[in-house]
Amino acid sequence: MKQLQLNHVALHVADVERSSQFYTQALQLEPLSRPAFDFPGAWFRLGVDQELHLIGGRTAEVHSHHRGNHFALRVDRLVEWENHLQELGVTMKPRKQRPDGFWQIFVCDPDGHFVELCADEP
Repeated sequence: MKQLQLNHVALHVADVERSSQFYTQALQLEPLSRPAFDFPGAWFRLGVDQELHLIGGRTAEVHSHHRGNHFALRVDRLVEWENHLQELGVTMKPRKQRPDGFWQIFVCDPDGHFVELCADEP
């Protein structure tokens, strides 16, 4: 038995519309069609064949931290991403280099979930 790959990441959000706007505009994720579940949500493409699933109806506080619960997206041209996110007024941590040589920034979505954007060059 073996795992084949990560299929999706799911985040519980308070307002699906608000979060969808963040992920399409700030992180430029492609929306996907979603099955007709009996609860609100939205799906997005991550990379080639992985997905982000937003699940609506969150009422509890989010406990996320850049050194705790987060997911990471490998991106190109990190400086361009920083400029894009600054123009949108997105909350983010300053760029820094990881011990493995990759550069990273952390952004915070409207619910307080952290997302790492990383690249092999700034």
